[in-house]
Amino acid sequence: MWAHILRDHLQVEEGVFWACAQDGVKPDRGMPSVPAEALPADLVYLLISRVGLDEAQVAEMSKDEAVARVQRYWTEDS
Repeated sequence: MWAHILRDHLQVEEGVFWACAQDGVKPDRGMPSVPAEALPADLVYLLISRVGLDEAQVAEMSKDEAVARVQRYWTEDS
């Protein structure tokens, strides 16, 4: 029954299961990892909808640049 649960329900091998349960190592589920400097969704929304930047401009920004641009909008442009 244990093998059935691992294989069919959890879809992991036993070694991967125990690494997760004991050491907190999550199994690879094929999901891309989020970059460390990814912009928060609400910041992206503000830059596009309020500041008026297009997606390409926002995609090129670092987190610090994006925050500075929103702050400049709030203090100078609004």
